[in-house]
Amino acid sequence: MAEPVLQLDSLSKNFGGLRVTDGVTLEIMPGEMHALIGPNGAGKTTLINQISGLLAPDEGRIFLAGRDVTQAEPYARATLGLARSFQITSVLPGFTALENVALAVQARSGSSYRFFGNAASERELVEPALAALSEVGLAARAHVVASQMSHGEKRALELAMALAMQPKLLLLDEPMAGTGPEETDKLVAVLGRLKDRFPMLLVEHDMQAVFALADRISVLIYGRILTTGMPDAVRDDPQVIAAYLGDETE
Repeated sequence: MAEPVLQLDSLSKNFGGLRVTDGVTLEIMPGEMHALIGPNGAGKTTLINQISGLLAPDEGRIFLAGRDVTQAEPYARATLGLARSFQITSVLPGFTALENVALAVQARSGSSYRFFGNAASERELVEPALAALSEVGLAARAHVVASQMSHGEKRALELAMALAMQPKLLLLDEPMAGTGPEETDKLVAVLGRLKDRFPMLLVEHDMQAVFALADRISVLIYGRILTTGMPDAVRDDPQVIAAYLGDETE
């Protein structure tokens, strides 16, 4: 049996007297698109921050590709293959799309890169950066400054930066946030093409995107996993409907 790419074992986090994540146990398998859904205040962001290393859990353990990374710094987790996108785009607005992705390649490879020099001379950075941009449909926008790109293009650019890290796991924190219907459709199509190649944990409020993409879904309510299952089973679960989905199922 394949080993989980990500394994959370009874993960808990308190802020003062408030227990924000409460004994979360979860596995992401190779080749799986696993969606994490739940209402605002359910603890999703706190859980994602623990996985990425921005927050230390008070209890429990985190395993990435079989290695205990509970105490590892974010950069160490990135080195081991964890790549994250954020709710708010984290691209560098004054750099081109190509330069943004080349910087991600540099972070993975340790190669030197000087943005004020001739980028075309850094082939070991530019070639994989262009390949990542092509993966997300931005090859033709490679030399456009990020500040001049649409919000949806910036989200796709952030995904290209994550792909440039050659990840073992993609941690996607609301990639559709702020995008219009057309841009959302494009991102769903990109993720659909990528999901068999890269295991993903998708945190998302857009239920159409979730049910179009997810292989399995976990529902987080008040810091606890209410249920984990196949999309149809989760969609029809009376507890999930009552606690979160509501009119989404109609």
